Amino acid sequence: MNALLKTDFNFPGQKNVYKGKVRDVYTLENDLMVMIASDRISAFDHVLPKGIPHKGQVLNQVATHFLKATEDIVPNWLIASPDPVVAIGRACEPLRVEMVIRGYLAGHAAREYALGKRLICGVTMPEGMKENDAFSEPIITPATKADEGHDEDISREEIIAQNIISEEIYLQLEKYTRALFQRGTEMAKEQGLILVDTKYEFGLYQGEVILIDEIHTPDSSRYFYADGYAERQKNGEAQKQLSKEFVRQWLIDNAFQGLDGQTMPVMPDDYVVTVSERYIELYEKIIGKTFEKSDLSQIEKRIEQNVLMYLQTESISKQ
Repeated sequence: MNALLKTDFNFPGQKNVYKGKVRDVYTLENDLMVMIASDRISAFDHVLPKGIPHKGQVLNQVATHFLKATEDIVPNWLIASPDPVVAIGRACEPLRVEMVIRGYLAGHAAREYALGKRLICGVTMPEGMKENDAFSEPIITPATKADEGHDEDISREEIIAQNIISEEIYLQLEKYTRALFQRGTEMAKEQGLILVDTKYEFGLYQGEVILIDEIHTPDSSRYFYADGYAERQKNGEAQKQLSKEFVRQWLIDNAFQGLDGQTMPVMPDDYVVTVSERYIELYEKIIGKTFEKSDLSQIEKRIEQNVLMYLQTESISKQ
């Protein structure tokens, strides 16, 4: 199965290219940004050697779905999606803080808790919790956004004291984060899912705070199946979840957590297919529609044609 691992486009008016762990971002004239969701997959801040077919399409289409569903809460960067893996929007100045919000003790928070830590990002976690228990109310655990390497946990107080962003803007981000998480929780519940935790990124566009990047995707969020959740917790069983955590667990089982001296394992082809199927499963569960696989035969050519057609159409419409 073909997978999109890298891109190398030269669009009209192109000013800059940024290659992230998963997305390639092309900045054009007139404050336009073309974001391409590749099929690369990352975990523990490392990109795995093999791509996951259809993963980019899943991420892009889930993200655009939720961006459109939350634009009444906070303005966002998205303008159009002319290709299954492409989003075009406003180029913004990113704020260097990642807003992580957790409704349940899972993932990174659970690993910290298991080590005996009860303070995370300046927020106290109660004693007596079990992994995957719900917090009495969602907690916000921000991280500083790193260009390379690990994002670092940070508290609200440190963000403000270090003047990473102003207190006024930070409080606005907290308000948006809680409202977005509430909407995501409600939409997940309609599909029989629990939104466990997620992260949001924001930027400034003409002085206004707007939502950027992806939201509520399997790369940025963790979901549990609601059916059977309480019984599994009562019995001390692992929760059935839809997220990238199963990839992290596969890496852990193969002696890799991104630590110095560890060697990244290569995912077998049959497991690559399994991961692709899991991403498609999440799409269908959370969106509630059948996933329509795009043609993988000439991905780069298809992307280029669709982006150029959109840019040309927009240029003509403005004349």
